[in-house]
Amino acid sequence: MNPMIVLLALSLCGAQEKEMKQHTNRLAKEKSPYLLQHAHNPVDWYPWGPEAFEKAKKEDKPIFLSIGYSTCHWCHVMEHESFEDEEVAKILNENFVPIKVDREERPDVDQIYMACVQAMTGQGGWPLSAWLTPDLKPFMGGTYFPKETRFGRPGFITILTQLSGIWKNKRGEIEESAGQITEQLRKNAGAGKPGDVDLDATFKKAFEQVGRAHDPSNGGFSDAPKFPHSTTISWLLRHHRRTGSAEALHMAEWSLREMARGGIYDQLGGGFHRYATDATWLVPHFEKMLYDNALLASCYLEAYQLTRNEFYARIARETLDYILRDMTSKDGGFFSAEDADSESIEGKFYVWNPGQVAEVLGDEEGVRFMKAFDVTPGGNWEPHEESIPKNQSVLHVVGDGEFGDLKKKLFEARSKRIRPHLDDKVLTSWNGLMISAMAQAAQALGEAKYRHAAERAARYLLTTHSREGKLLRTSRLGEAKLEGYLEDYAYLAAAMVDLYETTFEGACFEDARRLALQAIDLFWNDRTGGFFSTAQGHEALIVRMGEEFEGPMPTANSVMVMTLLKLFDLTGEASFRDYAEKTIRSFKSGLERYPIGHAWMLCGMDYLKGPSKEIVIAGPDPGPLLKVIHARFLPNKVVALADGKARIPILEGRVSAGGRTTAYVCENRSCLKPVTDPAELEAALSK
Repeated sequence: MNPMIVLLALSLCGAQEKEMKQHTNRLAKEKSPYLLQHAHNPVDWYPWGPEAFEKAKKEDKPIFLSIGYSTCHWCHVMEHESFEDEEVAKILNENFVPIKVDREERPDVDQIYMACVQAMTGQGGWPLSAWLTPDLKPFMGGTYFPKETRFGRPGFITILTQLSGIWKNKRGEIEESAGQITEQLRKNAGAGKPGDVDLDATFKKAFEQVGRAHDPSNGGFSDAPKFPHSTTISWLLRHHRRTGSAEALHMAEWSLREMARGGIYDQLGGGFHRYATDATWLVPHFEKMLYDNALLASCYLEAYQLTRNEFYARIARETLDYILRDMTSKDGGFFSAEDADSESIEGKFYVWNPGQVAEVLGDEEGVRFMKAFDVTPGGNWEPHEESIPKNQSVLHVVGDGEFGDLKKKLFEARSKRIRPHLDDKVLTSWNGLMISAMAQAAQALGEAKYRHAAERAARYLLTTHSREGKLLRTSRLGEAKLEGYLEDYAYLAAAMVDLYETTFEGACFEDARRLALQAIDLFWNDRTGGFFSTAQGHEALIVRMGEEFEGPMPTANSVMVMTLLKLFDLTGEASFRDYAEKTIRSFKSGLERYPIGHAWMLCGMDYLKGPSKEIVIAGPDPGPLLKVIHARFLPNKVVALADGKARIPILEGRVSAGGRTTAYVCENRSCLKPVTDPAELEAALSK
């Protein structure tokens, strides 16, 4: 590949809002918090769309594409250094057409150009910086660039100046490179022949890979930086249940324990930060993402059901209570993220020094708390910025004891600080994940507030995020826009299955079935099986992408597999199972090479291998029998209630025995004797 496209850059993210009212560009008309943060840059930003593309073609200028999100720290470092700078803006405006994209609004654009940058540089991250021809083909890219060259990294001004010259004087080379990159991207998008997947061999290889990656000292599955890998933990719990592997359970529990005791967990307010910058979970990248907290809450709930360890229930409860308190709109939708920064300083909202603790708790209680949570005179954190005091400590658990009252006092004191920026847009897919977590919590913890939150969010999405029967991607301040992607349909369909199994409202089942059928109609890949990320008729881009490996969230294809299998068990409609099997077959090459890169697909494959349980409750008082079901870790099951309200095939012929509430337990459509006593149901579920 042409060496001019290979540039190394920094990545990683967080954010801050600026007000530079002397300039206003086209982004001022947008709804995205990220785009609005750049609305007063001197850079003449365009949103992604025809106006920018036509300008590039008419003026024969390359496009500079900048992709990020509103809580991205390094995005806003680059904004402050370069995009607020008049000198940089002049070069950009005269020689390029600058386009800003919120990756959370437009995952399709981000997916394409992230793949290109990763191919060019060997790494990716946000801010994503890419230079395109007027027909949108990439020819150079990277992530964060400092304004001036330093630390061996090329400066943004230098790059802009060089690329402007190359565009004018060596246009042919750029066109050739852009064509090669685009053609390779198209080939990769169609890579991998479908075929049968050996489930047992795949599980075995995945477990070996997890074992090699596991950190025996600190939990988790990497060195620094350390991400939660929630889907890996979910699969380990299932693998333990299938095989009885003590090692699988240990790796899952050790990771959950160490994360919850570490600085990646907000010890005062609940909820998890995005990742840890070190190997011991001590110092987080302080932003909080909705999807991380949804997926991790589900992990802790499953661990609680499996072990009955109240510690896991507490962490799940605190995490979801944080969402209800700080991340829920008045309409019921869940907000997207909270920033790492407050007052332009990363982590300032969360960290403490001894004087601050003593001021709130007093000397005696303060000393006790500081010993337990590692607040020291010298601090335990080395901040990036030189301006931040070095005596700050990230709270993490190093001692034992009950500190509920002290934590409450410190939380109340912290609440008076200036909060980090809130990204208040509502994303369909991420909300689907949180609806599932809330519904699972309502079942496992028996607390109605979580069911109510799931119901409210679902109602909001199914009304506000709907147009002509199809899903929309995002809303802010109640105004929704943009066509839904596969992940929006997949995550919400899964959520509606979870919500049906919580409320037993027939409309939830009907919505789940409708969304799954729409996903098949709009996104199915007839050639290889599996699903495209964008719908038929979606805006034409340089390539229509599928999915490869998981990122911090499960692939939408793997979520579809699980939902389709559950719909098959609920309805008996063989087409649902067929689509699930074909989707797994389409991932054959990836599953054979690196199965743990598809951890949620492994969960779906575990369900497919079975046995799965179909459980129906019929009768006037289902509560005691449902309590038995919800207390157990039964990931491969569906539960339905024969109350005369829902018309679901699995309910046909299911009635109470002698007027007593009755449970019907079947495995792969072979049924046990109906039972009416909770102890009998416990025994039936144990077989």
